[in-house]
Amino acid sequence: MAFGCRLCTARRTGVAVCVVRYAQRWERVCARHGRWLLDADANQPLEHFDVRSLPEVVAAQRRWTGVARRAVRAGAEPERVFALAHAVVARWWEQALQWEREAIWPRRLHRVAGGDAGGDLERWRIVGRDAVVFPEVVAVADALLDPRMAELVWTDSGAGRPRPLPADGMFCHRLGERVGRTWLGPLAATDHGGPLIAWMGSIISRRRGAGGPPGYANDPWWVRQEHQPATMAGQLRVLGKERLAPGSGTMWRTVVPPEQRARIGSLIDSAQEQLLQLRGVQTGATAEVARQLLRGLGHSAGQIEHARKRTAVAAVNGGVPLEEVAQWAGMPAQELAGMLLAGEQEDGI
Repeated sequence: MAFGCRLCTARRTGVAVCVVRYAQRWERVCARHGRWLLDADANQPLEHFDVRSLPEVVAAQRRWTGVARRAVRAGAEPERVFALAHAVVARWWEQALQWEREAIWPRRLHRVAGGDAGGDLERWRIVGRDAVVFPEVVAVADALLDPRMAELVWTDSGAGRPRPLPADGMFCHRLGERVGRTWLGPLAATDHGGPLIAWMGSIISRRRGAGGPPGYANDPWWVRQEHQPATMAGQLRVLGKERLAPGSGTMWRTVVPPEQRARIGSLIDSAQEQLLQLRGVQTGATAEVARQLLRGLGHSAGQIEHARKRTAVAAVNGGVPLEEVAQWAGMPAQELAGMLLAGEQEDGI
């Protein structure tokens, strides 16, 4: 559900009242008045953003009409194509704070925030996300429907001679160009475990004739649950709880040194990448396949356990009560305290 445009309502009824209507995310621009209409279920005071200074947002809604027709011709449901593109770009949005070369989204965000989002950046990033990234969502949807882009995925995979997808692959390089960021390719290509890599994997599997009968597992437009972006309402609820709980959430990220956060993230990424590589270990003698799978799973489990310990230490050092961390970790507080003491003595976490 989204707010309606009060000016359009007044024009039709003579009364400027608040209205709510069902509107897909590609229908949120009131082109007549240059407004982006926000979700109506997020318990926040804003009904719209002024996007008259962002013509690319208005243009993207017009462009979507053609993209939707292209999806129908390709035998895909437009809403599912949009959902996948939105998941891809929303994931980029979460990573963009670390992108030193990103300049487009900050400029747009400040404009929808009335000139400066710096006073409450976290909230503005939640409320403004869908409006700010909308042009890129439409561009990605258009790219994923392009048969030439699918051919680049096939070429990057080695075609008839399978190989790991390269960080400098032609598909991700071209995708970066299509969203106005020539430097984005390697970042997108190495985002293992995301919706874009999952889409690429489905395209490759279809070309190789792999997989079982038609279904979600080999449907390129299926957005897995873990890839679905959080809603504005959900994110605002989490943000509210974080701000009400000193020592957790935002405060935790502020207190934990960047190098510790980086080490934790590296451990998790390493485990995730190892698990992804195991998908290809499906041929050969049964005993050897099982041995490789178990060795890989054991390595990933060790990395995840190490990351869990480091996260617990960082949370406690950041001010989160030991009992609360123990509840998160699923272990008795006394056992966690002993583990933390041993870890500090062992490697100086």
